[in-house]
Amino acid sequence: MPDKTLDSIRLGLIWQRLNGIVDQVSETFIRAAFSTVVRENYDMAFSLLDVRGRQFAQSKRSIPSFIGTLPRTLAAVLKKFPLKTFKPGDVIITNDAWIGTGHLNDISMICPIFVNGRLIAFAGSTAHTVDIGGAPSPTAQDCFEEGLCIPICKIVEQGAEIPLVIDFLTENLRAPDETLGDIRAQFAAYHDCQQKLAHVLEDECLNDLEDVIEEIISRSSKSMRDVIASLPDGRYCDEFQVDGFDVPLTIKCAVTIKGDTIDVDFAGSSAQIDRPINCVLNYTYAYSCFALKCLLDPEVPNNSGAFETVTVRAPEGSLFNAARPAPVWGRHLTGHYAPPAIFGALSQILPGKVIAESGSPLWNVYFKGHQEKDGAPFIKMFFMNGGHGAQSANDGPGCLSFPSNVSNQPVELFENQAPLLITEKCFVPDTAGAGKFRGGDAQRISFRSNASTPITMTIRHERITYPPRGLLGGGNGAPGKDLINGETIPAKSRQVLEPGDLATFQMPGGGGLHDARERPKGAVSRDIKRGLLSPEQAHLSYGYDHE
Repeated sequence: MPDKTLDSIRLGLIWQRLNGIVDQVSETFIRAAFSTVVRENYDMAFSLLDVRGRQFAQSKRSIPSFIGTLPRTLAAVLKKFPLKTFKPGDVIITNDAWIGTGHLNDISMICPIFVNGRLIAFAGSTAHTVDIGGAPSPTAQDCFEEGLCIPICKIVEQGAEIPLVIDFLTENLRAPDETLGDIRAQFAAYHDCQQKLAHVLEDECLNDLEDVIEEIISRSSKSMRDVIASLPDGRYCDEFQVDGFDVPLTIKCAVTIKGDTIDVDFAGSSAQIDRPINCVLNYTYAYSCFALKCLLDPEVPNNSGAFETVTVRAPEGSLFNAARPAPVWGRHLTGHYAPPAIFGALSQILPGKVIAESGSPLWNVYFKGHQEKDGAPFIKMFFMNGGHGAQSANDGPGCLSFPSNVSNQPVELFENQAPLLITEKCFVPDTAGAGKFRGGDAQRISFRSNASTPITMTIRHERITYPPRGLLGGGNGAPGKDLINGETIPAKSRQVLEPGDLATFQMPGGGGLHDARERPKGAVSRDIKRGLLSPEQAHLSYGYDHE
């Protein structure tokens, strides 16, 4: 039972300190990291979990998928390393797609936190690495092609790095210094975390955090249960087509509410394919829970308690529950459809809370080549966001996608790392889905090769054939485009940029909400003045005649 002396005020103070700790130590990690993808894009997560494997706090910069998968990763770790086997200074590592976040490029680590010789919690973190060896490509037919798989193992034992594990990483990666730099930055964060938690226990005269954690988790659990219980029981469904690879694929979702429980079932979705867009169940679970938290109970602390009443299912061997050895490098191309499918289903009973579809799955591009100065190899990734879907009472923002929350990186920083020049980064008029609340505008980015040798470019993009949908009468956003020197290229392909070639990416616009005829004329006029809407499109979409 929770400590009777743990009143609401004291609990609140301790809770805020725990939040502050995970934010501070995640900054330790970010500032010490070597890679741009961590330092600038924040493609990472840092969280605290209890000895039962329940997550109770995470940093504000953490991305949703990693928050959702870390408890499941720890559960797998505890099957191999029981609690009694951990020693102070140990660190466990893995990037197994079916244990971690769904693809090999995300490395997850777990560190036990001891205070006064007692195991009180685990620090868990995940970070994306641009290179994990192998030859990942849009045409990979199994996960073995996609890089090095690190089984659950110790990378640090009682404070000492294990040379064999470091050697495996060094010999299999193209940029081992960058990846190992990020890994060691997390070691520093773990050390910082242990010290700060020890100070909390000392200041609060606590032997452990068990009562605090139990109270926090039970309150979040009750809050989510109460919200779900207030909804009408029933089975709510959504179904739509997505680009897929060679042929369109089907996304099907049924959300069943019964009492204070909610079940999300992706049965009926397409079977897994022999191309790397398959999604493992861990990733499906993470983004399904994230969608439900955003929609139903966004203000209450986010922890494992909020999802005790949630189940997420998908048939094994399907797009949302791929079986080994399916290729999964681009698992976000399926997993990012989980939130819009859930929103589409629940729009029937929560029309005032859902958002329209955004210009996601997240777009990115990989460039691989050689530096001009010394011929050293490089591999760099650039994230790009389309328009956000219209919100329940506001237009969708441009250049801000959902459900991923990775950040942009400065153009100048990217140009300093690779022989590429970004010649254009702008909003695209007439791309937002029409509605009472319109979607976010698409953006267009162009990269010119300044290299004297060819650069290999790899893309994995969706929403080219099937654009982001509007909801509740809103219009669809504009589809995306991929071009080299003005000529359309396949959205999932590997291309060669010759010196001087120009690659252009126009991301999708966000979908709109509600009938466009309900949009105030002043809002339409404002979009025209800003150059986001042409008079011709204003007439077609809104019946507005510009004076």
